[in-house]
Amino acid sequence: MPARRACCQACVASATGCRREMMGPRTGLGRQILIAMSAITVTTGLLVFFGAYLAYAAIVAFYPMPDSDSSLTLADILIVGGLITVTLPIAALISMRLARRILEPLESLAESARRIAAGDLTARAAVRDRRLGETVALVDDFNTMAQRLQDMAADMALWNATIAHELRTPLTILKGRLQGMIDGVFEPDESSLQALVLQVDGLARLVEDLRTVTLADSGHLDLHIEPIRLAHAIEQMTELMVHDLRAAGFHLQLDLADLTVEADATRIRQAILALVTNARRYAVRGAITITLTARDDTVVLGVADEGPGLSAEMTPRIFDPFVRGDPAHSREPGGNGLGLSVVRAIMEAHGGRLHYRPAPGGGALFEMIFAKARRSSAAQTP
Repeated sequence: MPARRACCQACVASATGCRREMMGPRTGLGRQILIAMSAITVTTGLLVFFGAYLAYAAIVAFYPMPDSDSSLTLADILIVGGLITVTLPIAALISMRLARRILEPLESLAESARRIAAGDLTARAAVRDRRLGETVALVDDFNTMAQRLQDMAADMALWNATIAHELRTPLTILKGRLQGMIDGVFEPDESSLQALVLQVDGLARLVEDLRTVTLADSGHLDLHIEPIRLAHAIEQMTELMVHDLRAAGFHLQLDLADLTVEADATRIRQAILALVTNARRYAVRGAITITLTARDDTVVLGVADEGPGLSAEMTPRIFDPFVRGDPAHSREPGGNGLGLSVVRAIMEAHGGRLHYRPAPGGGALFEMIFAKARRSSAAQTP
């Protein structure tokens, strides 16, 4: 969220700057347009008149005609004055209308910028004449910025409220249990203390997941990149998970090609563990299949279960923070809804991506897609 907060602050600063640029005398630009149009009209009229007179004088000089007179007469001067008198008000009216067309959307933009700077994120600029291409583009870009700012503010409020809710539940349990022990309601035996440790572990996982997502969102997730043999790393990690998975009614199936990627081994293990934990929590008992294959110029690490998969309504939001699967399908309490968000953040920090699709057997298949693929060699270390 620091990145989103910084982006919001930047947008507010941009809106404030836009407002300041447009402040000043409200008729300043219109007056300048009026003066410029009037000056153009007078200058054009004089240039046309004197240009025609000089051209006529040159013709007379080279091809003299009887009784020809190339000097200015009073009638000529009156004609020039009349033309200026007639065309100047017309030019003023045209320039005023043009200035109004230009200033209307700019004034709307300035007013919207003032409202956004004051905290009204619903403000939008309007332009009626869509023929003013550059002005229309400016207004549309401003409205797009304002909408993004409003969306980010809403996301920030939801994020803060959700974090508060996620922290409140384990803290309430901890406080209640500890107070009960102080008051003598609960005996501080091993089982009670183990329950408290579980709550602390849940808080620690939540804090670490929040830290990972936040650092990745701000582009500051530090990675220790080195060549790792993914198959070897997966085999090492799954050996530690086999007992707990069997106790929960699951068994692992591995189909791993010997491929090497440039990655942070610790973060990749964290991502794989999150995917397996997600399958254990929501899938039916059975096989959890981990595959590792080369696809074109990528390495694809897949984790699939045997069902029931994701609903069509949940699929677009599955990687959003704090989104959980159907509680009716969950066999384990807990879970903060950040697991898949953490995996996506880790993959994006590696320049890869996380993809979901239904598994061939009807379950869920999550694919961690790395940018490059190459065969492992004996010289490389796990």
